[in-house]
Amino acid sequence: MADFNLTPSDPSTFILNGIPGLEAAHIWISIPFSMFFAIGLLGNFMLLFVVGKEQTLHKPMYLLLCMLALTDIATSTSVVPKALCIFWFNLKGITVGGCLSQMFFLYAVSMMQSAVLVTMAFDRYVAICNPLRYATILSNARIAKLGVLGLIRAFLFILPLPLLLTRQPFCANRIILHTYCEHMAVVKMSCGDVSVNRMYGLVITFVVLGLDLMLIALSYGLILRAILRISSKKAHEKAFNTCTAHICVMMMSYPPFFYSTLTHRFGQGIAPHIHIILSNLYFLLPSMLNPIIYGVKNKELFEKVVKCTSRLCFLRGH
Repeated sequence: MADFNLTPSDPSTFILNGIPGLEAAHIWISIPFSMFFAIGLLGNFMLLFVVGKEQTLHKPMYLLLCMLALTDIATSTSVVPKALCIFWFNLKGITVGGCLSQMFFLYAVSMMQSAVLVTMAFDRYVAICNPLRYATILSNARIAKLGVLGLIRAFLFILPLPLLLTRQPFCANRIILHTYCEHMAVVKMSCGDVSVNRMYGLVITFVVLGLDLMLIALSYGLILRAILRISSKKAHEKAFNTCTAHICVMMMSYPPFFYSTLTHRFGQGIAPHIHIILSNLYFLLPSMLNPIIYGVKNKELFEKVVKCTSRLCFLRGH
């Protein structure tokens, strides 16, 4: 296969090496990657289409689901197309500006997704613990404002990551052993003092996202306390059922993110190809599974998806 790359010594480019040690299997690895990517796009765009079309779904909970779908689309599309270019065409070159832009966009959207998950936990708390005031506490307009605040927070906290790296001198060997511009992978190529970069990355991981996790845990602690006070078994099941989907989504989002972040710093004994594959799956699997989980667990949404799908099939048949 022809090699279209620039040389590693080119000062204007980095080289994304893909999955080191598995170069011969890149084509085979691309098959599940592209399938997961396509299924994720289809599911999330279907969710956006159904919620946008059905007036009865214009509620805060479904607005949050749309925000989650948008972040899933954004994270997967910022990583997978470049990875597939590496796997299929050996196009490994990426400009320094393109690399830093990808890094900013990727981490900003990930932080935005964390803000959406916190808001979803608060939404479930109000729905279960204070249902009579739900409509006044969480309106569509208020959810939209919280979404904007989450976007501003992500922009302000993530912007220093690429800005700090623009001040760093990079070594002659500019090969990144990854499929995308992961922050620590780029930091390791610097020949200067990167202690501030490392520290700021840890602050983002543990302080900001750690605070998000604490707020989610607090919401679910209060939800659990409220559920245990309910005497009806049927009400117990209904309350737990409304939270199951959100808990599943969180379990797919936070643990893989922390794993990916920490292994670059402290996981010297972990094989690079294992780390890189799992890092990519972190962006692929939630994007693919989130719309499926909510479609299955949410009866109202499931019925609307079936209705829209049947209508589209009927129109195509005529």
